[in-house]
Amino acid sequence: MHTPILTGTGLWTPENIITNEELVQSFNAYAAGVAGMALSSVEFVEKASGIQRRYVVDKVGVLDPQRMKPRIEERPDEEWSIQCDISCAAARQALQTAGCAPEEIDGVIVGCSNLQRAYPAVAVEVQKALGCAGWAFDMNVACSSATFAAANAVQAVRTGFARRVLVINPEITSAHLNFRDRDSHFIFGDACTAMVIEADASSGWEIVGCKLATSFSNNIRNNFGFLNRCHEERAHDADKLFRQNGRAVFKEVVPLVARHLQAHLDELGIGVAEIKRFWLHQANRHMNDFIAKIVLGREATLEEAPVILNEFANTSSAGSVIAFHRYHDDLAKGDQGIMCSFGAGYSVGSVILRRL
Repeated sequence: MHTPILTGTGLWTPENIITNEELVQSFNAYAAGVAGMALSSVEFVEKASGIQRRYVVDKVGVLDPQRMKPRIEERPDEEWSIQCDISCAAARQALQTAGCAPEEIDGVIVGCSNLQRAYPAVAVEVQKALGCAGWAFDMNVACSSATFAAANAVQAVRTGFARRVLVINPEITSAHLNFRDRDSHFIFGDACTAMVIEADASSGWEIVGCKLATSFSNNIRNNFGFLNRCHEERAHDADKLFRQNGRAVFKEVVPLVARHLQAHLDELGIGVAEIKRFWLHQANRHMNDFIAKIVLGREATLEEAPVILNEFANTSSAGSVIAFHRYHDDLAKGDQGIMCSFGAGYSVGSVILRRL
């Protein structure tokens, strides 16, 4: 059996930034023409989520009150797709950090909340574009896609099925967001992350263990899919976009994640005091604060549970990887941390890491 090591991470973000002020102005321009629709405000957005801005692939389309969705043109089949392009950008950064050439990669896993097509797999396209060897596949566990993909990579590396695996999370979440829904129009942003996980490396972060769990819930849902065209009377577009019962999600997911993290630590015989950092899924500031408080038994400091969603908003599965990417260099040899995701499904994934 081999020891799986996280040796490199990468991050791609779009050039476009939308502030809360811009987003609220656009929403209110739309809402003013809809009888009975409440207006949004910067204060409401920040109090509800902790989000201050977000990166998006297209700003003009989102802020147009007549459109309120990004404009992303289809590309000819002969061109690399947009998810392939952003995946390659994040992957090249991760490969450079890992000191690894693309041809040394044995497997590519693309995991994200929304894939732009059913087939061929985006991962296979990325494999071709980068020049990687071996195999590739796509997977989706919504906001937990990164940790679930990492767990698959860990098993492949640990058993010798692959020497090096590239995990990529191209999240264009602005495309599934209903910008005409006051309760969620501010939640998501776009980003792509990448991780290189390899066997028996001498430096990096040892992946001590992974723990995954799912429990079916309709409280976070998106009904868009290929079967939609088979129904003669299409439902309203809002049904095909992100929607959630926010209060129920908060009430149910916070204790679920806290129990999951504690159980994972107990299984590995690791005390909570030994964990220096929590790289949590960046969905909502209040959720993260409560989860960390339950696990630690006290309020967590920003050093212990860093926050990036104020800048990035919720980037689905990419969020916890961005938190790790931004906040790990200061930790010392032997220090341990937890990367954790949670979201639709419900799904919860945790990856415990120790710096070599």
